[in-house]
Amino acid sequence: MRNLLFIILFLVSLAPGARKKEKSMDTFKAVPPSYKLAMVQMEVKGGDQAGNLARAEDRIREASVHGARIALLPEALDFGWCHSSAREKAGPIPGGVSYEALSKAARENTIYICAGLAEKDGDRLYNSAVIIDPDGELLIKHRKLNELDFAHDLYDQGDRLNVVHTDLGTMGLLICADANADGQALSKSLCYMGADIILSPCAWAVPPGYDNKAEPYGDTWRNAYGPISKMFDVWFVGVSNVGKVDDGKWSGWDCIGCSLAYAPGGKEVLQAPYGLHADTIIYLDVQLHDRPARGTDWPGYMHGNK
Repeated sequence: MRNLLFIILFLVSLAPGARKKEKSMDTFKAVPPSYKLAMVQMEVKGGDQAGNLARAEDRIREASVHGARIALLPEALDFGWCHSSAREKAGPIPGGVSYEALSKAARENTIYICAGLAEKDGDRLYNSAVIIDPDGELLIKHRKLNELDFAHDLYDQGDRLNVVHTDLGTMGLLICADANADGQALSKSLCYMGADIILSPCAWAVPPGYDNKAEPYGDTWRNAYGPISKMFDVWFVGVSNVGKVDDGKWSGWDCIGCSLAYAPGGKEVLQAPYGLHADTIIYLDVQLHDRPARGTDWPGYMHGNK
């Protein structure tokens, strides 16, 4: 009788759905996916948490309707980059008002979301970013490392990097100036971690009177994204907000979009419009492929010896 019971239990364990299979990196890599990514270059108004979240939810819904599998939104989209109101109003991640609004949007629209949020953790405030899956679950959180010097009075220091394996590939997460760390050290680290695509919520701003015709905006980020995309054969996508900066050292500056995407091989494939009012969504067709190297194989690949 005991042997019969064991056999029955064994057969039940083999039945479809009897036990949940963990998704391994190999499972995700079996068929390199092709999918649409929404670059959500939205307006962010300083200190207007409710209005900013409402706009984000609206843009996420629009991205989903247009078939996007993931929506990439700007840095600090809930309060605006360097806006001091975040000191008192920011919440935890997960659990805070801003995070929970995006989690709900991901779940209701069955879409991945990558976005920048202010994060309160005890008496510390972080310039953070998240990737949320279509079930509304937090996959990864990053706290900005290479913050501009004058923002140190507002934001605390992050202390780690990571990637997450998904059915859209292995995603690495940076925030804005993280991509400009000396020698692109942080971007390179994500590539060594196996990133297929690096996502970067940003807030790109210019001073009053900036002449975009005389000096078209974007070379700072081309110089940060292009070499990494070519060196590691990786996607690199940054999305900035638009709108006035009205607090902090850059008060009076304009956030101007110009969101940028590089395909593997160092190919610039999309740049969004420039301007204070260039609130828009542009769509990127992402085609992943097997990573060409790993670990100590990278130098040989980079120098053409593989």
